[in-house]
Formats: sequence, structure tokens, C-alpha cells
Amino acid sequence: MCGRFNIVQTPGLDALLDSLGIAVKLPPARCNIAPTESVPLLRHEGGGEARWWLTPSWAPAVDQRYAMFNARSETLASSRVFRGPFRRQRGIVPMSSFLEWRKEAGARVPWLITNAEEALAVAALWDVWERGEAPLLSCTLVTTEAAPAFRDWHSRMPVLLTTEEALRWLDNSRAIDSDDPLFAPELKFPLRLAPVARAVGNASRKDPALMAPAAEWVALDSDR
Repeated sequence: MCGRFNIVQTPGLDALLDSLGIAVKLPPARCNIAPTESVPLLRHEGGGEARWWLTPSWAPAVDQRYAMFNARSETLASSRVFRGPFRRQRGIVPMSSFLEWRKEAGARVPWLITNAEEALAVAALWDVWERGEAPLLSCTLVTTEAAPAFRDWHSRMPVLLTTEEALRWLDNSRAIDSDDPLFAPELKFPLRLAPVARAVGNASRKDPALMAPAAEWVALDSDR
């Protein structure tokens, strides 16, 4: 799963946006982003802000009874909520890193996860709800089964896209099958991980200093 992430403008993140041909101004730093907050969403039409918690266009109201901030890749084609956006409303949420928690010595420890470039393109779906006073653009992050090397941290991971996959994902004129290799439980590029301050467990804490590694980085090699 993916329940928190960061966007810190880096040369790598700028290069990622250039490679996708999308001109969007990212915030200098936005840390410890949690579900229901506003996040940058890249679409074929360009970039914009979206609420990170999908509200289907047909929903009678904006509702948080159901966890709609993540979408399992295995159910995209069959889910009533996700199958429409999967066909024609795919997007990308750019991030510099994300967080996962794992149990260590009886306590949950947050870990920061990124790559060498601090630039990640995560597959997303979006929808527009128009039953309120103003249209609401919202999104969900797509997850898949964790790569074997990542399973010590979590059983799920966000779908991290290569540049080629990102361009294909954004092209809603082209169908993508639910068994497409881009959903494979593998590391497409090396990752690095480090524990950070437990204070990040409080989503109201947005200080970038909390994302400083509290120990040495752990390197995970690519499966490719």
C-alpha cells in the first residue's frame, strides 16, 4: 500500500516531468502527505491538483467510509469503482519518496523509500464528481504485490513506472490489460530505504527535517 509520501523538488523530479512532456510547477517541498490531502496529478491533458481519495463520478456524496486512496492492480478491470477510470482516466502522481511502516522489536518504525534520483512516477486513476457546488477532481494510487526484496517492509507496493511505462499509462487512447507487465511484482530500478523519525506517524507534522534518515540507507537492487 501507499499511505504517505513526499514531494521535494529535485533535479531528478524536474527531469522526470520533462521526459513526460508535462509542464507543471511542483511545490518546493510538501512532506508527509496523507489521504484526503491535495496532491499533484499528471494527466495527458497536463497537470493539476486532485484530492487523494477517489470519489466516483456516480457516487451520491463525497464519502470516506471506504478506503479509496489505493487501488489494487488485480481488481482494476473488475471493480465497479476502478474499471471506468482504468480504461480512460489514468494519471500519474509524482513523488520524491514514500513511507512504509514495519514492526521492529514490537514497535512500528517508519521507513523512507526512494531511488537515486529521488523521482518516482506512481500509477494513479482519477475521476471527477460533479454533484456538489464545484467539480471535485480526485485520485487513487495503484498498488501491486510487493517485489520479493521489498516484502520485509510491506506485502504491497505502489506501481512505480519507468519513463516508457509512464508515457504508455498516460495515453488513455491505448488499452492496458490487468495482467500487463507494468504491474509485475518486481523492482524496475534500485531503491534505497532508511528509517526516519516516528513523529511522521502524525500526519499533521509536515517538517521536512522529519524525513532525515535516522540510520544508514539500505539498498535494494533492481530485478531487471
